[in-house]
Amino acid sequence: MLHELQTEKRNPHTMDLDQLPTLSVLRLMQEEDEKVSLLIKEKLNEIERVTECVIHSFKQGGRLIYIGAGTSGRMGILDAVECVPTFGTNPSMVQGVIAGGEEAIRFAVEGAEDSLEQGMEDLAKLNLSDKDTVIGIAASGRTPYVIGALQYASRIGATTASLACNENAEISKYAKYSIEIVTGPELLTGSTRLKAGTAQKMVLNMISTAAMIGIGKSFGNLMVDVQPTNEKLVERAKSMIQEITGCDYETATNYYEWSHQHVKVAVIMILTGLNYAEAKIKLDQSEGFVQRAIQPN
Repeated sequence: MLHELQTEKRNPHTMDLDQLPTLSVLRLMQEEDEKVSLLIKEKLNEIERVTECVIHSFKQGGRLIYIGAGTSGRMGILDAVECVPTFGTNPSMVQGVIAGGEEAIRFAVEGAEDSLEQGMEDLAKLNLSDKDTVIGIAASGRTPYVIGALQYASRIGATTASLACNENAEISKYAKYSIEIVTGPELLTGSTRLKAGTAQKMVLNMISTAAMIGIGKSFGNLMVDVQPTNEKLVERAKSMIQEITGCDYETATNYYEWSHQHVKVAVIMILTGLNYAEAKIKLDQSEGFVQRAIQPN
């Protein structure tokens, strides 16, 4: 029953919420949110297993698909969208699917989360394959839309994982790997865009970022596959070339252009003396890892 879920219970520390001054409300919110990172710390092994599955999917040419309803669905979409500029990925590589479609990103679509069949149909539209990893997200852990999606993904042979904010979540039964961050009663009863949403955001950040690092999308802690889509990011790209190679700004600018605005290729060109075509081949042979590409044979 819904009222039995931890995320639906009343928080004993906030019973007089409407009588408190603003600073006290904010302090309570901060204290509740502070608990989230400690709860996630306890689930790092489960998060690691899911992340390794995502890395395996990427290396096979597969995708990461997030699917959820309401806030949970929006969290998946947010993480997916940010992967494109941060890691230079094709938009199809990490995707977020939400019950109710694009309209539900901005507006509540009542009843959309209640259909098992719609969850199946929305994944079917993506031509899901056994190379993909599907992560079903639901704070309550019982959303029919997400359950339907996980059932369909399992039938296709895709790797399935779930992320819920309640213990013994229903969606965990339909996923090969489950993550349950039990965030407990919200400051405002049932408002799972608060602690539960924070937990979801943090976990999805961890999975996508660690997975991208796992396929060579960083050099040290530099995001060398960033897409230079504005002036700030162009300057960041040149700065990374300088930082990695020790060259001056003019040299970084020249190699940035000669590499067709590709930081990794520019770095390889400078450090190995290879031309653009040779550096590109070297990077491909190194599976996208710059560190491997610049090592002497």
